[in-house]
Amino acid sequence: MAKKKEQETVKRLAPDFTLPASNGSSVSLHDYRGKKVVIYFYPQDNTPTCTQESCDFRDYNGKFAELGVEVIGISPDELIAHHKFIAKYELPFLLLSDSDHQVAEKYGVWALKKLYGREYMGIIRSTFLIDEEGYIVKEWSKVRIKNHVQLVLDTVVELR
Repeated sequence: MAKKKEQETVKRLAPDFTLPASNGSSVSLHDYRGKKVVIYFYPQDNTPTCTQESCDFRDYNGKFAELGVEVIGISPDELIAHHKFIAKYELPFLLLSDSDHQVAEKYGVWALKKLYGREYMGIIRSTFLIDEEGYIVKEWSKVRIKNHVQLVLDTVVELR
């Protein structure tokens, strides 16, 4: 019987970017070198699923911080929407505005979607775990919200 070949996890360099942030500054991925970063791409502020996902990251933010991990959310929303979203749900991390979806395209999460027979371009809900050197070490695509943030946290712990 032939041995099964073990699959290797191939790390790839995360595309760098600079985007306007909810704190009024411009944020670049390279600003986080030396730290692990969780970046989650979500379609829109104040929609039920996006709100749940953001609140889950909020609720686990302390645990991520204890592990030295920064959490960043990115959506196509303008900063004014982010400010309202953060205030309403007391989100403790930065939200970045990718209004022209160029960063989403670099990460492969801007794609054709279908809803009720209608096709449109939008964000595929996705999360990326980026290591201290700027490499993507884990990617979750087409995320289902239930237990997702716990899974991300568990992965961070496993990789320590």
